[in-house]
Amino acid sequence: MAHISLENELPGIRGLLAFRKQVAKPMLELADAILQAPSDLSKGDRELIGAYMSHLNKCNFCHQSHAAAAAHHYGDSFEIIKAVKENIDTAPISDKLKALLNITAHLQKGGKYVTEKDIADARMHGATDIEIHDTILIGAVFCMFNRYVDGLNTWSPLEEEPYIEMGKRMADQGYMRDETKKLFGIKD
Repeated sequence: MAHISLENELPGIRGLLAFRKQVAKPMLELADAILQAPSDLSKGDRELIGAYMSHLNKCNFCHQSHAAAAAHHYGDSFEIIKAVKENIDTAPISDKLKALLNITAHLQKGGKYVTEKDIADARMHGATDIEIHDTILIGAVFCMFNRYVDGLNTWSPLEEEPYIEMGKRMADQGYMRDETKKLFGIKD
């Protein structure tokens, strides 16, 4: 049960955005900007960074929903997500993405834990300054989202199944889709 009365039955961040509709538009626009807008990083890689940060923060709703979006971008396969959670070093991803996820792991502890060595390693594996910037931004935003969701103790389904369709919608339609705008009363 949430720490406050949300007056709705929506899970995770959706329940919070429905409760405080005035924050829905800027938060969803931010999610769209970091996860959907053109970038040097693929949409799948950006969703994976968000899902990985959420996994490290133990935020079930954010991890499950963004893992499902990443899986959809990766051909509807959860194998990469599972492999990253088990061991980044042996996961079937590029060395560049491994280095960026290493930055994500250090950022999860705090910004000062990201070192020059982390940045140099990412550059050595081909990461651009934009990719490094976007990794840090995605990780930082997800720390905020995770703390928002878990700090108010929102509910989330424990099983993976409800997240699969949610992840597909997020991956295919983004975060400012018509259905979402209507739900949260967002006007263009």
